[in-house]
Amino acid sequence: MPRKSQSQEQGWSLTELLIVLSIMGIMAALAGPSYQTLVARVQARSVTIEIASELRLARQLAMARRERLRVIFDQEGRTITLRRADAEGILHVYQYADKGVVVEEPTAGPELLFQPSGRSVTPTTIRVRDSQGRETTFTMSITGRVSVS
Repeated sequence: MPRKSQSQEQGWSLTELLIVLSIMGIMAALAGPSYQTLVARVQARSVTIEIASELRLARQLAMARRERLRVIFDQEGRTITLRRADAEGILHVYQYADKGVVVEEPTAGPELLFQPSGRSVTPTTIRVRDSQGRETTFTMSITGRVSVS
């Protein structure tokens, strides 16, 4: 009895692979801008929350140490420095230069002061702008409370 040759080919043809790769490339090209926008938005939100945390830290330290503390916004160096107001000494420095955002100068000026009671000398608003131009705003009341909007 002659044997039947069963030649079953498995796999895909080159044409099928090219079509699948083309579809994946088109999908990646369409998703790229959306992903970049998402990353910019998340980065700006993250920096806003971190700056709000820095201000809350300054308030808490002013109350705990019972001394006046200054928060200095350096636009050129893209840093926020927490210093003692009545003596020398840097307590903390936050750098946002590599975050891809622009932090505008606070409405009360580049230096904010916290009293030992935790109160702020002046209320202020700070805006953070991402690379896409979207703004996130947070405010600090005269009581020293920080809220992100």
